[in-house]
Amino acid sequence: MYVKIVDGAVDTYPYTVANLREENPNTSFNKSISDEEFASYGVLPVTYADPPSYTQRTQYLSQDETPSLVDGAWTITFTVMTKTSEQIAEYDTAIASNNRGERDFKLGQTDFYALSDVTMSSEMTTYRQALRDITTHENWPNLEDADWPTKP
Repeated sequence: MYVKIVDGAVDTYPYTVANLREENPNTSFNKSISDEEFASYGVLPVTYADPPSYTQRTQYLSQDETPSLVDGAWTITFTVMTKTSEQIAEYDTAIASNNRGERDFKLGQTDFYALSDVTMSSEMTTYRQALRDITTHENWPNLEDADWPTKP
């Protein structure tokens, strides 16, 4: 990805090889254009900054639309934004749905223990009940791996 810089400011982003050829119709370019040749036309590569850490439940990342000059390189940066209460509710609903699916899958893996001709151990009964009760866990719906019961 490239950016065209004019007078020290972003003129065009994103900028492509096709843009360069279109703006310079009387110039013959090699099939592969080096960064040095791009630079001679004011076209510079764009890098991406490492995204900052954030809390997915209450925040999201917004990617800048145009690059800015960071430590001598034209860089796309990210900003941490706060979610609205509606977005948080949507996130919680989606997580709850995924966790219910996980719970149902784990219960399904142990259903054969509940057949009438099988004696279920007390540990398995406790495990299955803990899976059914997972929606009452204090961290619901934002469960960590350690919040799930351990299969005996």
